[in-house]
Amino acid sequence: MFIGLDTSKLKISVAVADGERNGEVRFLGDISSEPASVDAIVKRLSRRSAKLHLCYEAGPTGYGLYRQIIELGHECIVVAAA
Repeated sequence: MFIGLDTSKLKISVAVADGERNGEVRFLGDISSEPASVDAIVKRLSRRSAKLHLCYEAGPTGYGLYRQIIELGHECIVVAAA
């Protein structure tokens, strides 16, 4: 499962796509940017797929989110802003 995160200081917008090339992309909604909220959504999604692949755009939110996701055992890529 692939998960895109649009991060800001107060919230994170979450979208998911199943592992198929033409898989549907679905907007799950917004969560708080607090670590407990991130932990909860990652754990909830990991019940549907053993390995999650997450990405978000580098910016003012830093790498704390990256480290949190890696510590939960999933892949995370921080992409450069274009």
